[in-house]
Amino acid sequence: MGMILNVTLVAAAIGSGLVAGIFFAFSTFIMPAFARLAPEQGIAAMNSINVTILRSPFMLVFIPTAVLSVLIAVLAVIDWRGSAGIWMLAGAGLYVIASFISTIALNVPMNDALAKVSGNGPQAVSVWNTYLKDWTWWNHVRTIASLLSAVAFVRAVMIL
Repeated sequence: MGMILNVTLVAAAIGSGLVAGIFFAFSTFIMPAFARLAPEQGIAAMNSINVTILRSPFMLVFIPTAVLSVLIAVLAVIDWRGSAGIWMLAGAGLYVIASFISTIALNVPMNDALAKVSGNGPQAVSVWNTYLKDWTWWNHVRTIASLLSAVAFVRAVMIL
């Protein structure tokens, strides 16, 4: 089981690190760039991304990393390894709760609401400004959680 656990931890560390990098890009330059656009252009660009991402290679990293994280949590409980188990559970919890579930529960509903908006009227401007603030804030949370998850998984591998 040791080799399977190590491979799973390394794969989850790489996956959560990749996801953190993607989220980091959105937090640091994509969303700020969209904020500089006219609301109708920003809305159109973000809506296009939200459609495209569902069929992109991102999903081949985002979802499997959540599955690996759940597997790691189960393995940590079944075969407790002291401090390595703590790091495993921390990494799994950070990714599954603060990255994966927060995406589904918070960011996706905001994306769905944005998909219903077009144009540049007062409602569109209001929705866009709120979206930029709230979506980006939760994206910061996802970025930090995914990065810390990667660190926790690496730390667990180092202890094993």
